[in-house]
Amino acid sequence: MTKGVAVGRVFVVGSLNVDSVVRVQRHPAPGETVRGGDLATFWGGKGANQAVAAAEAGAEVVFVGRVGDDAVGVDYRSRLASRSIDVRALTVTRGVTTGHAMIAVDERGENTIVVSAGANAHVSVADLEVLRGGGGLDTTDTAYESRPTGLTSADVLLISLELDLAVVSAAVRAAADAGARVVLNLAPFALLPPEVLALADPVVVNEHEADELRASGTEPESLLVTLGSRGSRWGDVTVDAAAVVNVVDTTGAGDSYCGTLAARLAAGDSHEAAMRAASAAAARAVTWPGAQPA
Repeated sequence: MTKGVAVGRVFVVGSLNVDSVVRVQRHPAPGETVRGGDLATFWGGKGANQAVAAAEAGAEVVFVGRVGDDAVGVDYRSRLASRSIDVRALTVTRGVTTGHAMIAVDERGENTIVVSAGANAHVSVADLEVLRGGGGLDTTDTAYESRPTGLTSADVLLISLELDLAVVSAAVRAAADAGARVVLNLAPFALLPPEVLALADPVVVNEHEADELRASGTEPESLLVTLGSRGSRWGDVTVDAAAVVNVVDTTGAGDSYCGTLAARLAAGDSHEAAMRAASAAAARAVTWPGAQPA
């Protein structure tokens, strides 16, 4: 932490999914069937993964999103709360299921993912009033009577693209209006208006997403590119990847990077220090099955 810099919170506006994972020797080609191993269930969703990583990195985390009123949604909300994540703005949405992801992991640890949005599709611009310190509570949980205080200039908004893009854009604008830093993870890749990308510091992409961004003719001024085993680059700052002894599952590596990066920026770290901490977190994340630590 930089001396004399106020420690801010990390607001995560994002998705929560239950991940059903099967291991395969190799990924099937279109129209092909391959044999898989036993089915395993893990907690996932880019938003929740990033929130857990930010909390693990020492940040005070506020989560904004939705789960269904099914059993796994209630359990997921309790899980995040047990990790000291503020879930007052994580709404239990009646009559819908919690998001779900189907993941295949090959023998090299590489994955393919199909997502069913569920309650994540119900996150709306109205839910973002919490960023301004407003909004009522629409939840079956009566433990809370108020929302968290709104974003301040010391805080960081961390957001990715598993929500409606209009909601993402509105959240970025609301954070910028509050003077908060925006860490925008452009994954899964989609194009946002250039004026929205310009509000992020940084936009975080992997190499494939960077190529798609470049092909679109848009390159934000503040762009952080993760380079796998070659580390990461943010403007003029390049940081080597942390060493990994045994790759088990790469599913949550990018989310661990983003969550830790946001936490360290909220704590006042320099770009380089935040990137080093994020690289170390990503290296740890590939050593366990599933996107989040047990």
